[in-house]
Amino acid sequence: MKLLDFRNLLGFSMLLRVFLIVYGEWQDTHMEVRYTDVDYIVFSDAASLMASGESPYKRTTYRYSPLLAFLLIPNSIFHRSWGKFIFSASDLLVGLFIRNILKQRKVPEKICTYSVMVWLLNPFTFTIGTRGNCEPIVCAMILWIINCLMKGNLSQAAFWYGLVVHFRVYPIIYALPIILVLDSQIFRSGQKPALEDWNTGQAKTPTSNTEKKILRLNLFTALKSLFSKERIMFGLISGGVFLACNAVSFYFYGHEFLHEALLYHLTRTDPRHNFSIYFYHIYLHYERQFSAVEKLISFLPQFIVQFALVFSFSQDLVFCIFLQTVAFVAFNKVITAQYFVWFYCLLPLILPWSRMKLKWEGLLCIILWIGAQTHWLLWGYMLEFKGLNVFLQLWIASLVFLAANTFVLVKLIQRHRFSPLFKQYESPALKNVSKLD
Repeated sequence: MKLLDFRNLLGFSMLLRVFLIVYGEWQDTHMEVRYTDVDYIVFSDAASLMASGESPYKRTTYRYSPLLAFLLIPNSIFHRSWGKFIFSASDLLVGLFIRNILKQRKVPEKICTYSVMVWLLNPFTFTIGTRGNCEPIVCAMILWIINCLMKGNLSQAAFWYGLVVHFRVYPIIYALPIILVLDSQIFRSGQKPALEDWNTGQAKTPTSNTEKKILRLNLFTALKSLFSKERIMFGLISGGVFLACNAVSFYFYGHEFLHEALLYHLTRTDPRHNFSIYFYHIYLHYERQFSAVEKLISFLPQFIVQFALVFSFSQDLVFCIFLQTVAFVAFNKVITAQYFVWFYCLLPLILPWSRMKLKWEGLLCIILWIGAQTHWLLWGYMLEFKGLNVFLQLWIASLVFLAANTFVLVKLIQRHRFSPLFKQYESPALKNVSKLD
């Protein structure tokens, strides 16, 4: 049997994660520096409160859906590592979903396996779940939504989309590109939509005039038929699930839930140092009260970038939401390392369509991104552990990190082979475009 086999890879990944969870328990008991993420302690405390019939929001800094605390109730019944196994199982599910999505688009087995390795064998991803971070659950749900869309299961995709937005607010940015690809000619009732496979994507280039005209035509057609049955159904189901989850949470936990799980993330001002370029301004002016307009104005660059990406790449859905996620994180008011996993789970899905070679251009992007992050961490260490006044240097490092993110994003766009997720139907208007070319 080949060593480079998906089953072997999945089995090794599972054993690695079990080992790390067990090792984490030992380190937490015997060493000063804990392996477990501090957020996991917050989750566990909130789950313990819920198990005793109290509000999870009595635990300071718990700002998540009550569903997360509910999932971790067994932490206080069976074992404190229950949640880590749930998160790590979701981590493995992400690897399985990556392979399923790529196989549906007829990506060769070898490339599929290498792409899955980018997720399963990534030190950042296999430690984040075993340390007790909940992000792998969100990643698994997002990939499952993509999988459902590819199979034509719109109602199921809509259900999970409403649930994931309730669970973690940020996937709301994917609503517009998903709505734009729900073409009534592609999603015909009872039929699985036709997918553009990997070989078709090989022949395409993102700069051809025909592609640009087709893309503009598709966007025009999508906007013209915005209120199609498929779009209305997706919106009603996903919106209904989102509102129902929030209504139930509000019924049990009232305004505490509304503020901590939803409103807090919209108007959050965090003076602690983080990768965001906004942290220094917030730190300098934190003693005075920020107005609602000031709190929300930082979203403006995000909105502009998000709309630009959606209206340029929406038909290439997976690539579009990858770009959206990277840009959303890069321009966010607060950026922590756990946010990087949001786009890590989507990276393996775009690699088979990239013309970027690991040597030298790909290596340059990796070194530049990791180097900018390491540069920031150096100043963060001097501030956090040495007590030096290096806030200005840390802010400059945040600017460098934003520049590195932007550079890598542009390079990925330049080297990407444009490939719509779904095959485009041959409308008369589309044929006329081809004839004119």
